[in-house]
Order: sequence, then structure tokens, then C-alpha cells
Amino acid sequence: MRETTLTPGDLIYPMFFHAGLDAPRPIGSMPGVSQLPVGQARAWAKDLLARGIPGVILFGLPEKKDACGTTGLDPDGPVPRVVREMKDAVPELLVMTDVCVDEYTEHGHCGVLKDGPRGKEVDNDATVEILAKMAVVHARAGADIIAPSDMMDGRVGAIRRALDGEGFADVSVLSYAVKYASAFYGPFRDAADCAPKFGDRAGYQMDPGNAREALREAALDEEEGADMLMVKPALPYLDVLRDVRKGTTLPVAAYNVSGEYSMLHAAAERGMIDLDRATLEVLTSIRRAGADFILTYHALRAAELLQS
Repeated sequence: MRETTLTPGDLIYPMFFHAGLDAPRPIGSMPGVSQLPVGQARAWAKDLLARGIPGVILFGLPEKKDACGTTGLDPDGPVPRVVREMKDAVPELLVMTDVCVDEYTEHGHCGVLKDGPRGKEVDNDATVEILAKMAVVHARAGADIIAPSDMMDGRVGAIRRALDGEGFADVSVLSYAVKYASAFYGPFRDAADCAPKFGDRAGYQMDPGNAREALREAALDEEEGADMLMVKPALPYLDVLRDVRKGTTLPVAAYNVSGEYSMLHAAAERGMIDLDRATLEVLTSIRRAGADFILTYHALRAAELLQS
């Protein structure tokens, strides 16, 4: 009689690979999650598929950063290297790559900066050019899905044109179409070492009070050629997730973000909740709201629970 199901096949595991590590480095604000060395990519690929988890989304941490995030275009950077290793080890594993410059810029913003009338501001068009190049680098490495998370205007169309122009018409685009300027990203910024050094990201991420804007953003990305749409974060925006699901025939993802993950662990550590039950309840609620698949740091434990 259950209306909504949850299986390991509904989950995508986000992973952080650091170019300068030889051993995992635990992330203090995210229990059970670590920055990983590139050399462990093959073993992880095999382990994930054995758990029934069909795919990953990769975030890279370079050894050096600059103002424009140029190391994100390095074909031997951490993400392209991990893509090659994973696809060689387990070709059937679905490998998604995050496309954004925040992990590669010394200032931590999701775009390159220029001088504006009120000081430094993100240069949308210059950033889009870099994102399109980064997408091609990831596709050449073997990525199945490109996932731009920057929220620059026009980036989906630019990435689609760049991929098609380089012969990667079969590489899909999962757009972070609806990404809010959220308080729930804090632990991720520890994991990816990408907290803004000044200001915030409210100028290019969405206002938490806006729901109709989400439908416009999703529709624009669909028109530009997105193959899948994402809502991020998940739990504070289940109503938006439901509205986006009703407004498109494309697959819809939800990102169960770092703050949502860590707050369950914090409550469980204090004896306030049963972590395993809460984890499955949260993930089921996201599926019930309309997500076809969920990006979540709970994926490893959830898969164990669902198969036990």
C-alpha cells in the first residue's frame, strides 16, 4: 500500500577529491564524510556500485587557486583524473561533475570578479565562458552528466552549445536550476574550501522567499537545453520541489545538502532523534515531494538500511 518508495537506486553520492592528499581527511562539520585522495577513486567506484548506488557527483579541490579559477580547466586536475579512474574501473557507474569556479577561486565566489559601481561583483558573461570550457574538459575525461551549480544567467545554453560543438551531444546537463541563497551550505563550504572571502552569494543565488521565481528559472534552463533540473536545498523547499515537478516533464533532482545532513547527526549525537529512522524519513519525504533522484551524503548508510 506504500505510495512512495525509496531504494539505493534513487541516490547519488557527493564526493570531494583533493589533488594534494595521500590519505582521507575527515571533515569536522560533516560526520562520516572526508576529502579523499585521487588514488582512492577506483576503489570507491567499485564500492558504490556494490552498495547499489548508481552514481556520484564529484567536487574537486586543487592544490592552487587563483582569481579566475583557471585550475578548474586543467585536464589533469582532480575531477578529470577521478572521472577517468572511475569510468575505467566501473564503466556503468554514472559519473556527474559539478561545474563551478568556487572551488578553484581564491575568493570563493561562483564567478570571476570585476569592478562595479559598488565594488567587486561577479562578471556573469566571463564566468559563463569558463564554465563552458570546464564542462568540455570534464566531458573529455568521460563524465556522463555535467552539473553547473553556479547560477549564472545563460550558462546552460552555453554549456550545451560547447558540448555539442566538441562532439559530446550524448553528455547530459543536470542544471542546478533552483538554487537558493541558503544557510544550510555551511558544512559544504568546509568540505570544498570555498567559503566566500567577502560578501555573500545572494546576488546570484535565489531569495528564500521566492517560489514563482523558481518556476521561471526552471523553465529558462529547460529552454536552454537542460536534460534534468535540480532544486537545492531540499528540506526547506519541498513546496518548491513539488511545484517544479508539476511544471516540467524533465527528470527532477533534489540536493539534500550538507547542513541538512549535519543537523541530523548533531541531533542524534545529543540523543534527540534516531538517526537511521530520521535519515530514511527525510529521504522519503524528498521523494514524496517529487524528486526522481536525490543527491545526499546519507547515501552510504541509507543504502545499507534499505538493503538490510
